[in-house]
Amino acid sequence: MTQSPDDPRRGLAAQDEVLQVMYWLRGEGLSTEVSAADLERFIGRTELELEGILERLSALGLVQPLPGGPIARYILTSQGVREGGRRFADEFADMTKPGHGECGDPECECKQSGNPADCRHHA
Repeated sequence: MTQSPDDPRRGLAAQDEVLQVMYWLRGEGLSTEVSAADLERFIGRTELELEGILERLSALGLVQPLPGGPIARYILTSQGVREGGRRFADEFADMTKPGHGECGDPECECKQSGNPADCRHHA
């Protein structure tokens, strides 16, 4: 079923997608701050649509505009990182399941340190 442009779910899906892309860019070390033009490369929306989405996410406290500069740039807030991470994990759950013998606990010390020897589950 295709969503009409006026369907409110379409707007929510776009917000989720922006959070996911910002979370991914941050996690990969590619960028911690983005503009609507940056996001346009990854998301099938116009720059104008993305500016509106970023403004809504800012009003929700999920992104924060950076001061100065001729182009509006945004970063994820701590709440935005949590929400973007959750949405990213939900979207890609089937692809990011731990393999056999890998720790699946995102709160485990091994995930924080990056050292498999620190895993409290495989001690």
